[in-house]
Amino acid sequence: MKKIALLSLFALVATAAAQAPIRIIVVSHGQASDPFWSVAKNGAEEAAKEMGVRVEWRAPDTFDMVRMSQLIDAAVASKPDGLVVTIPDKTALSAAITRAVKAGIPVVSMNSGSDIAEKLGILVHVGQDEYPAGVGAGKRMKSLGVTKAVCINQEVGNAGLDARCKGFFDGLGVKGDVLPVKLADPTGIRNAITAYMQKNPTINGILTLGPSAATPVLSALEANGKLNSVKFGTFDLSPDVLNALSAGKMAFAIDQQQWLQGYLPIVLLTNYKRYGLMTASPIIYTGPGFVTKENAKQVVDLAKKGIR
Repeated sequence: MKKIALLSLFALVATAAAQAPIRIIVVSHGQASDPFWSVAKNGAEEAAKEMGVRVEWRAPDTFDMVRMSQLIDAAVASKPDGLVVTIPDKTALSAAITRAVKAGIPVVSMNSGSDIAEKLGILVHVGQDEYPAGVGAGKRMKSLGVTKAVCINQEVGNAGLDARCKGFFDGLGVKGDVLPVKLADPTGIRNAITAYMQKNPTINGILTLGPSAATPVLSALEANGKLNSVKFGTFDLSPDVLNALSAGKMAFAIDQQQWLQGYLPIVLLTNYKRYGLMTASPIIYTGPGFVTKENAKQVVDLAKKGIR
């Protein structure tokens, strides 16, 4: 009887193990409360539902590379079936990511880190190449007649954002200032760009690197009567950005389709775990694409659904 009971117990344990869902941890430098990252998280959650897996989203409370490295190590210690990471600072995060790879955990990177992912042993990177995207923004600004511009960076030290600013000025063909601001301080962003415009009255172009900075900058432009004299563009989408584009208050937004950046790594890692399948390309590009007044209305409904 004891032998039969033990066999039954082992059978139950084996069945439970077989039915245990695949567990994938996402460690991002951006918080899910941010308009941009909330859409990426929506993509990851949709993929989890479709693939029947468990996804855990983790991020530091602020742009903190020490804390992010700790989160990656903690994720590795919990032995997930897959790990998704962003790499805004390769110097700060490479060691933790290397430890994950050496531990035998399949790793996919998203959003930032296209230049280092393959060297770290990451299976594939999902995102856009930031420097060429910045060049595209600069060329578009130049075609609009911009001769003096400022790039507003809410996370100085984030390699991807730094590359956007560099590409922007290279594409514009003129040197310009990078104005550092704090992501969590919209009032401070508005005051900073207002003071900058007062000090630099000939400025006729502004680029922000995300919707959290775009909204207060738009407010400052409206308050100072600069909407017609200053061309304004941003990276990434939000309801505020789309409404401004539809109303002709902004020149363009660069869309990197962050929903796909959250969605695709989960699908890829699930199929890798189940079948050993993985794309042969080291990078899957999700951007850049330009959204303007002409096509903004087409994506408004999707933005309301948390997809764009």
